[in-house]
Amino acid sequence: MIVKTFRWADEAATSAFATRLAQHWLQQPASANMVVLLHGDLGAGKTTLVRHLLRGLDVTGRIKSPTYAVVEPYVTPCVQVWHFDFYRFGDPREWEDAGLRDIFATPGLKLVEWPDKAAGMLPQADWVLHLQTLDDDVREVVIEAPTAAGAALLQEVS
Repeated sequence: MIVKTFRWADEAATSAFATRLAQHWLQQPASANMVVLLHGDLGAGKTTLVRHLLRGLDVTGRIKSPTYAVVEPYVTPCVQVWHFDFYRFGDPREWEDAGLRDIFATPGLKLVEWPDKAAGMLPQADWVLHLQTLDDDVREVVIEAPTAAGAALLQEVS
């Protein structure tokens, strides 16, 4: 596993990283078949990062937080994307009850906010991001890459 720490000075830095990642996936779509877990307090920038990533993947139209719907699917030129938000889950078994096992079994990019709320139910993550607010604009982001695919991608985009 490799771990890298980034400091994003503002939302433009978040956007730049997300755009770089999206461009990689547009050029190498097979590498977009990943599970990405997003940890951080409310307001840390998880949804903002996902929105910039989806825009970089040429998603048009409204990109909304899946807090109430649990999952929002998106079709991009290179990969099917599912954006999950488990914030409202009270029991990890709700993941199973919601029928999400089938989605995680299919190819595509799965972006998961509040993964701790589905503890023990999620497959192995390729990236685990920890976002922390240092002040109003600055974010410290630690990315862990526990799989070979995740480590290769982290080396490419950092």
